[in-house]
Amino acid sequence: MTDRQQFLFEIGTEELPPKALRSLAEALQAGVDERLQGLSLAHGEVAVFATPRRLAVSIADLAAFQADRPIERRGPPVNVAIGADGTPGKAALKFAESCGVTFDQLGRLATGKGEYLAYSGVEQGRPAEEILPGIIQAALDSLPIPRRMRWGNHDFEFVRPVHWVVALLDDRVVPMELFGVAADRLTRGHRFHSLGTLSLDNASDYADALEQQGFVIPALASRRDRVREQVLKLATDVGGQPVYDDELLDEVTALVEWPVPVAGEFDAKFLELPREVLVSTLQAHQRYFPVEDESGALLPRFIAVTNLESRDPGEVRRGNERVVRPRLSDAGFFWDSDRRRTLESRVADLADVVFQKKLGSLADKSHRVAQLAVRIADSLGVDSRHAARAAALAKCDLLTAMVGEFPDLQGVMGRYYALGDGESGEVADAIREQYLPRFAGDQLPLTDAGKFVSLADKLDTLTGIFAIGQRPSGTRDPFGLRRAALGVLRILIEGRLELDTETLLSYAASLQPGVCDADAIAGDVYEYMMDRLRTYYQDGVGGTKAPVDVFEAVHARAPVSVLDFHRRLCAVLEFTALPAAASLAAANKRVANILRQAGVEKSVQPDPDLMAEKEEQALNAALQALRSDVEPLLQQRDYRAVMERLASLREPVDAFFDEVMVMAEDPAQKANRLALLSQMRELFLHTADLSRLQG
Repeated sequence: MTDRQQFLFEIGTEELPPKALRSLAEALQAGVDERLQGLSLAHGEVAVFATPRRLAVSIADLAAFQADRPIERRGPPVNVAIGADGTPGKAALKFAESCGVTFDQLGRLATGKGEYLAYSGVEQGRPAEEILPGIIQAALDSLPIPRRMRWGNHDFEFVRPVHWVVALLDDRVVPMELFGVAADRLTRGHRFHSLGTLSLDNASDYADALEQQGFVIPALASRRDRVREQVLKLATDVGGQPVYDDELLDEVTALVEWPVPVAGEFDAKFLELPREVLVSTLQAHQRYFPVEDESGALLPRFIAVTNLESRDPGEVRRGNERVVRPRLSDAGFFWDSDRRRTLESRVADLADVVFQKKLGSLADKSHRVAQLAVRIADSLGVDSRHAARAAALAKCDLLTAMVGEFPDLQGVMGRYYALGDGESGEVADAIREQYLPRFAGDQLPLTDAGKFVSLADKLDTLTGIFAIGQRPSGTRDPFGLRRAALGVLRILIEGRLELDTETLLSYAASLQPGVCDADAIAGDVYEYMMDRLRTYYQDGVGGTKAPVDVFEAVHARAPVSVLDFHRRLCAVLEFTALPAAASLAAANKRVANILRQAGVEKSVQPDPDLMAEKEEQALNAALQALRSDVEPLLQQRDYRAVMERLASLREPVDAFFDEVMVMAEDPAQKANRLALLSQMRELFLHTADLSRLQG
């Protein structure tokens, strides 16, 4: 047995869910690595493999044994455990037994509280072979599987039924049983191209044996690269370039073990359909790659990725073409039939569709969104007519056959149908933009009306769901409130909309049915949004990354506008990089404590005649000069310039605290110095509470 070994584990299943394959593989890798480290089992690279029918992990340079671990244990007090004659009592003997030694092998530990029995030893590391089954079982148990399956008459559960298990430590099978299947060295290759079962001589043979003998590319990343390269080459061969995103590439990769691309064609008449319809039909329904020319126009071609090398590629191509033809025909039928009715003619039908049983129908929601969109536009001094019209029609495309078949096209089809009905471009664009941003990093609405309708829709959902007591808990968020809140924040900040957030939330809450205390609901939603805003800055979502203490410094001032919050935070963030920042933050913390302990709640003007020390005179002069300088900047909300000016207070503030006794014996002098400090603190608080900064 060598000191370093390679371990291979593979669990073979029925077809795994393609959209979850990558996350399952990554979780398995992380789970194994974490437990290896926790158990002090030295190792090299932990590699993961995943195909539609397997999850596997390989551990390189695995130590044969755990590292020895020093043991230090404290037992009972000596005066309790040992008699006056030195004879060990029951407590002493039980402690020795628990340590696996005799009483004579115990030591003593002197502490401030007296002398105790003690044991010092070394726990021998266990063989890796004994530990690995537990590591694997624990990693599998912790996989993020939303719904686990049972099969046969077994009690165990997994993502899919298990058919085989491989566990090799170099060339030896590691004894273990998972889900009723005993580990072996037998894996399985491609269903059609391989002979079926492959016997692995050594753990190091795994990837090569599967690829060369089993027609399986086990590494997810390698197979993904092959899919991308093959699709790109074939698209180039037919005179175009593939249309895809990472999500489609991941899903296709998760569906095949041996990717083989096939180019197909469809009738050019279908190019008359909206681009989004064609792309959604090919990608979402068929997992095909559309092809476009250099100008971005779709070609009547697609690329399918099959899981086998056929002796008759032409028949495979024709088979895929036969499959896609009725799909496109259905889309064409939906397109033609939907356009026979205007969006406006569908408005009345919204009353028959429930949005949420306690919040009414889609018609009710549309009315609320329209009112809220108008309120937003009016608050900003912008014409509200486009927003009101868009809000009234926004949900009508949900009643169309096309959106019924392709839910991801909601809003997109609404725009096409609105333009076909003769609605203005502004209204049509706003209908499409109402759902933006749909996910983290997605684009924001570009038009004013789109911003207003998107904000109104999300704020209505947030306040409505909170009003009926259905706020998210834990990981459950069935109404997508986290996404909605982040969308609102992004639109307000990145769209640079100056709106009183709490007032707007209160108005949105007042529109909900049966609401008695709109302000209370608004307050709850506001704090929920602040939690999302904290994460927004921690993750640097909008390009501004800020630590929690900077966020809390601004949050303490409760700016009414999210955009104003952002301006303040950026100013404080820049301030923290200045040489004077640490000193002034510490001074603000000190001042806040002094004022709180002295019971000073309101700032008053200090009397210059009571200032005996030159340092307090200098600080007062600096404050008075800065006040006249800063006030116009505050009116302009130029917080960056305000903080730059305030940084000049470092020297007079430091000198004041070095030389001046704030809590003077003279009551008048003491009160005057407290007033001076309250003036200083007030000047800083115009932007943020710097006492919240960590130094």
